Amino acid sequence: MLKAAVLHPCDDQDGVLFDSIVDCEIGRDTDAGHARFAQYVTSKTVSQLNDAVEHFQSVLDQYPVDHPDRAAALTNLAWVRLIGYIRKDFQDIDSVTSLFRDALALRPEGHPDHPLSLYYLTKALTWRYLKEGTVVHIHESAQLYCKLLPLCPEGTYLRGIAVGENGVDYVIRACNNRPTDASDEGIHLRRIVLQLCPPGHQNRPDALNKLSRALQLRFQQCGSIDDIDESIRVGREAVSICPEEHTSRATSLNNLGLSLRLRFDHQRGSHDLDEATCVYEEALRMCPVGHETRYKSLNRLGGALHVRFTQRGDVDDISKAISLCREALMSSPPGHPDHDTMLNNLAVTLNIRYDNLDVSEDLDEAINLYRESLRLTRLDDPDRHRNLYNLSSVLCSRFTKTQKNEDIEEAIRLCQESLEALPSLHPDRHFSYMWLQEAYLSRYRVQRKSTDLPLAVENFRLASQHPTEGFPERIKEAIDWARQAEVYQHESALEAYQICLELFDNHVMTRSSIISRREAATTFHGAQSLPVDAASCAIRRDNLRQAVELVEQGRGQQWSLASRLRTPLEDLESTSPELARKLSELRKGLSDAQGSAASTDRAAADRAATEYRRLTRQWDAAVAQIRNLRAFSRFLLPLSYNDLQAAARHGPVIIFVASQYSCSALVIPTSGDPHHVHFPRITLTHLKRLKGDFAKAIKHSAGMRPEEKRKDLRELLRVVWDEIMLPIVDVLERGLTLQRRSRIWLCPTADFTSIPLHAANSFRMNADDSGPEYCLEDIYICSYTPTLSALIRAQQSMEEPVLPSFVAIGQGQPGVGQGKALLAVDDELDLVCSLVPTTANPTTISGDNATRAGALEALQRNTWVHLACHGKQDHEQPYNSHFAMRDTPLTLLDIMEQDIPHAEFAFLSACHTAVGDEETPDEVIHLAAGLQFSGFKSVIGTLWEVDDSVAKHVVTAFYEKMFEDLEDGGVMDCTKAAQALNHATYVVKKKVPLEQRIVFIHIGV
Repeated sequence: MLKAAVLHPCDDQDGVLFDSIVDCEIGRDTDAGHARFAQYVTSKTVSQLNDAVEHFQSVLDQYPVDHPDRAAALTNLAWVRLIGYIRKDFQDIDSVTSLFRDALALRPEGHPDHPLSLYYLTKALTWRYLKEGTVVHIHESAQLYCKLLPLCPEGTYLRGIAVGENGVDYVIRACNNRPTDASDEGIHLRRIVLQLCPPGHQNRPDALNKLSRALQLRFQQCGSIDDIDESIRVGREAVSICPEEHTSRATSLNNLGLSLRLRFDHQRGSHDLDEATCVYEEALRMCPVGHETRYKSLNRLGGALHVRFTQRGDVDDISKAISLCREALMSSPPGHPDHDTMLNNLAVTLNIRYDNLDVSEDLDEAINLYRESLRLTRLDDPDRHRNLYNLSSVLCSRFTKTQKNEDIEEAIRLCQESLEALPSLHPDRHFSYMWLQEAYLSRYRVQRKSTDLPLAVENFRLASQHPTEGFPERIKEAIDWARQAEVYQHESALEAYQICLELFDNHVMTRSSIISRREAATTFHGAQSLPVDAASCAIRRDNLRQAVELVEQGRGQQWSLASRLRTPLEDLESTSPELARKLSELRKGLSDAQGSAASTDRAAADRAATEYRRLTRQWDAAVAQIRNLRAFSRFLLPLSYNDLQAAARHGPVIIFVASQYSCSALVIPTSGDPHHVHFPRITLTHLKRLKGDFAKAIKHSAGMRPEEKRKDLRELLRVVWDEIMLPIVDVLERGLTLQRRSRIWLCPTADFTSIPLHAANSFRMNADDSGPEYCLEDIYICSYTPTLSALIRAQQSMEEPVLPSFVAIGQGQPGVGQGKALLAVDDELDLVCSLVPTTANPTTISGDNATRAGALEALQRNTWVHLACHGKQDHEQPYNSHFAMRDTPLTLLDIMEQDIPHAEFAFLSACHTAVGDEETPDEVIHLAAGLQFSGFKSVIGTLWEVDDSVAKHVVTAFYEKMFEDLEDGGVMDCTKAAQALNHATYVVKKKVPLEQRIVFIHIGV
């Protein structure tokens, strides 16, 4: 059998790097091939190269396919042909790579010469790339190096040549010098190159930045949030491994800043904009005047500041942004490759100042800059579409000002051209639709051309539903669509509202924490009134059922998103145990990720948010499977009117709609369609004034003696009776024939939430002087509910009886900064416990034991709770609203994170426990609603400050009524709370002043 002696490669690429086969004729041919090749290397005579090839080909021809030395013969022939190709004496590289591939196939993983064959093939591919510049070859070479390097131990000869200047380092540099390619293959190459640059490798910063940039570009083309998340993560690492003096730090900072800016534009997370601004500021400090890339840092910081101006309105930001962009333009004069980009970006900044501050000279300058930028931009420039719609936007602004027809015609043409330049799913088509809509609408406003309004609406529709643009921009467009449709009374208004609320839900659902969801909900100007405006629109179109659905969908958003992680799965378990188990596991994962996302470490928070989105996609897929099951088609979808009507099973629910377009009420009966009650003399302006007057009257009453009549307050309550509640009572009595002393539930929205509707009273005598006229609480037992869904959940959870246990929690000496001492708290706790039946095992927690942790534990362990302490509503961040404890406050967020399904009743003898959040569409975020969400079915809360010296009279009367029949064998029943409160406020009339009687409200069952 012939033996093969392998000659190991040396780092001289022209050296003898062969397998030598020694035996008989094959051996003679092999030796002759070596000799001729050695002569060729020295003399560069092509005839000797041809002789060497002929000898090695003869050797290969004599070996059968399965001969153990065939791989060596293939390698010898391939190598001499490769050297001939390198020296330009051969042109055929395809046969060379084929020979090396055949040799590698005969030396699979585990073969002792497998690493050597990998190395030979990488050399051939690398030289082919060097000659032809075909990216596929350097890509494959990089992939092979990923396999080769782990097989080359440190100190071995093969590793020395594989990692040298002409080895993997060349491949890395070649890949890093390639233009950014956002294709899947291009990004795959960037990942491979990064794999070739382990931590500590000199080229790792460049590899990280190249991958980050490719991901940015793919995000800009396709809109996948996963790409920009990864780009940020990779960018953070690049910055972290570049110390201040590192040559790549400024590049890494600018790269990270761009990724953060792109994510901010897509998701509107304020922390991203703040971090991007800081990163750009540091990058600019590293580029002093005269630095070749200073203009880029100036431009990027200017861009971040003009965006921050649009978010926060600080004029210094836009002034500084313009100054930076002017300097960037001066630093890239005509002829500079980025001159057109700097022109465009200065124009954008001037345009923003014009739109917000009406600096008239900015408009013409912006138009001139845009025109020059467009003139300089190549027709095949991938960003040219932005120049087109940017110029369109300022021409549209000038048309509004001058009404010159040529401006609007050009604006429309430019937007149409921008759309023609973009593929159907490019994210920027959204902006082309948006500015085309603006152009058509502007022309309609001026010329009243009948075809323009439908064209504007169609582009509103396309912009708001463009799938690859981020939710924030689509929501802004949908809000504008709804507003304009209202102005011009277009039939699409209701469609616009529906899309608004759907987009809003989807956007907020992407946020991984309760706090960030509220941040997302407060970002959009005008969004606070969306649910009530949508309901008003449906009412004006006589679609009362849809009005109920829309107001519920918009206002219950925060609670609905949180409660989806607590949806009972018993029915699903009986139908599909596997899907129920899967959903239960995902629910736990989402709950855990939700907590992690609150980290103050931005990188850790980003990782948690990415994990949350991954789990959310799995959750959505599981929910889609569940909806395919019989009887589960509406699983976790917004409730229909038929579902929502379950809230009225024990009495009508009245939704109060406070919209800029109309103020009215919807009465939901136990069965049948809703009833509409219009308030002809109440507008939103009147309602806001009434709200302010109540606040003044309550404050004034607090300084009066108990026996003094509260004339201002009585007058306001008379207005509430005459203009709001009396028309509703008329419908209840005549339309629904509701019996006196029946229960009703009030569901106020917007400014109605700040008005004590339950206390409506004419304060007039009957015509026959037989006594005072009936007030609302004489006629009906009033309760409140934050939303219909909240009441339904509370009713459903009442179906499982529980053994009562009662705790009274009080804190009269709260911790530092939480309020003054409350001297009557301990007496109130003793009083309450004396009134509670011994079967409930009443206990108290007060003083040093009434801490945040102690209160939370008590809430979890008891079914009935009485809380006597300071309560504070935080208007800046309502989830920080809290009860004052001995150490740190017990916040609404703390309460919401608890799941207490067996809880029944809570009496909140504290201030401001039922006052909501005015900044979001979901203004029912308050302490009482939080307790209800965590599991308490029936809650007594307060609308304003409580005087603890007189509150005890209400508390005494309430509990006496609540437990009056227990001696006769009755059971503690939280559904009696509304009636007990109604009784208590009536019997203490002579002891307690008006504002301290009506401060208490009942929420829930």
